[in-house]
Amino acid sequence: MDIMSYIFPEGFKWGSATSAHQIEGNNHNDWSEWEKSRPPEFRSGKACDSYNRYEEDFDIAKKLNQNIHRFSIEWSRIEPKEGRFDHEAMHHYVNVVKALRERGIEPIVQLWHFTNPVWFAEKGGFLNVDSPEIFTRYVKYVVDNLKDRVGLWITFNEAASIYSGFAYLNGQWPPQHRNIFEYIKVRKNFIKAQALAYRTIKEIYTVPQSTLGLNNPTSHNVEVGLVENNAFSALGNLWHEKMIGKLYNYQRNLYFWDKALPYYDFLGLNYYHVDRRVPGSYRVLPKQDWMSEMGWETYPKGIYYRLMELKKFKKPIYVIENGIADSKDELRGRFIKEHLRWVWQAVHDGADVRGYLYWSLLDNFEWARGFKPRFGLVEIDYATFERKIRPSALEYAKICKANQLDLPAGRQELMIKN
Repeated sequence: MDIMSYIFPEGFKWGSATSAHQIEGNNHNDWSEWEKSRPPEFRSGKACDSYNRYEEDFDIAKKLNQNIHRFSIEWSRIEPKEGRFDHEAMHHYVNVVKALRERGIEPIVQLWHFTNPVWFAEKGGFLNVDSPEIFTRYVKYVVDNLKDRVGLWITFNEAASIYSGFAYLNGQWPPQHRNIFEYIKVRKNFIKAQALAYRTIKEIYTVPQSTLGLNNPTSHNVEVGLVENNAFSALGNLWHEKMIGKLYNYQRNLYFWDKALPYYDFLGLNYYHVDRRVPGSYRVLPKQDWMSEMGWETYPKGIYYRLMELKKFKKPIYVIENGIADSKDELRGRFIKEHLRWVWQAVHDGADVRGYLYWSLLDNFEWARGFKPRFGLVEIDYATFERKIRPSALEYAKICKANQLDLPAGRQELMIKN
């Protein structure tokens, strides 16, 4: 059988991602308060117990040949009461970063991933006019404590696309508001917070980057990124449908990056599925033959279109999240390979993609969906917290080690047609 090899650029980063509330366990924040009103299977509880087992998790990541890992810091642990920082909690995250470095894994530190301290939520969260300053105070404390060990930071995860919509527009997430004016206000405050946090982080790093001891010798400046969710929205053929599609795409996928310029150094792309909610999209895209357990329609070529679209921002790009809920591990290997084929194509066509991080390293608490969706390269037994590496993780590990993707030539031709 003929094999096609897709070799990635030298220094390309391979890894996976997690977030604090989804894996740590026993967090106390606005989400955990909201969970009290929900059935037991929708409460995070001990999650994966990764607050205590992070070294075991990083041993697995190293075994899987990963050299970069994105995790988030839980704000409610760092600042449990307004203006009062918990030094013991901060020391824990210092140790988390040390554990990654000791294993030759570069950390990307996420400062906010959907959850807020209870006191901040009670003040209105990001509806509060002072929220940018309040958030930046927390950011400054964290960065001051990790500046000698971290060179890649991400401020917000899907703040303008997913969080704002689910929390303030359709009411599915706490605080469960349905108010378009609040939705607009929250997004504006996120933009202000991004600018203020970015300037603060840059002011902290007054020494040459070489003193940070980063594993990647090609990085010479501390980099602050901004992550947004980008479902691929197939557009219709009619003029009015195209106009609606463009507006939807901008508001859902490009708004935050556009408005936050120039206050970030790299883009983080989260890509999972095709979005057919745009009128007329069904006439453009053939029905795909595989669905995730989230009910999402998988379309690997969409990641290529997204990456090429992001070229206009003229910033480096990391694929920060790309994954599939697949409890039987029947589709995950194919999912990873076919998306990576199109990531390679985007790189070949000029997109400055620096790394790929699968979502997620572990099965985890999937927000309002509870524990049922299984995204992990590693299966979690939630009764015992036993970790079990899935076969697809070993397939991905071979790609990470070789820095290349090998596909049967016939399979490659089929992917091109789709």
